Amino acid sequence: MSLDHLVYATPDLETTASELEELLGVRAAPGGRHPGFGTRNRLVGLGGRSYLEIIGPDREQEAPAGPRPFLIDTLGSPRLVGWAVAVDDIDAAVAHAREHGYDPGDPEEMSRRTPDGGLLSWRLTPPQQAGHDGLVPFLIDWAGMRHPTESGPEVVDLVSLRGSHPDPEAVRRELAALDVRLDLDEGPNPGLTAVLRGRHGEVTLA
Repeated sequence: MSLDHLVYATPDLETTASELEELLGVRAAPGGRHPGFGTRNRLVGLGGRSYLEIIGPDREQEAPAGPRPFLIDTLGSPRLVGWAVAVDDIDAAVAHAREHGYDPGDPEEMSRRTPDGGLLSWRLTPPQQAGHDGLVPFLIDWAGMRHPTESGPEVVDLVSLRGSHPDPEAVRRELAALDVRLDLDEGPNPGLTAVLRGRHGEVTLA
């Protein structure tokens, strides 16, 4: 497994993209809309097939029937809410995790159009079911299809990714069921912290 993307949710996509551009020196590339979910995204590459997804409300869509994903409707400011790891066979990965005591949920089919009209399609386990407030990643399988990084978003360096939780051992058990490792500290509040290095220096997202 390898890091596919980090999820940075925001109540205002364009404002957050502009703020990150000032801090990192790169402009987040348009990603696309998620029909029915009321969201759209922008992307910053992290090298290879990894990227930062900045996701927020899409005001040009009708309001979704339910809450927008990644707690977007409740956010007062941007927040690093989760992460995804790429797998080659998501059904096998889910079965393995369940055999080892962790259920990441049933894989779901998703797709979206890119700004150039191309189609991206993938399968993923439900992000809302990811354990311990997003410290445990959800799984994503592109099945050999086009990947978002192939559109050539500007790239920054991912210096580090860490988590904090009151009971880090409980998180490690679920990570182990997925064969995933994350540096964890004991702290009062669950959360992820990523350090990125762009043209203007290092930026911490949490």
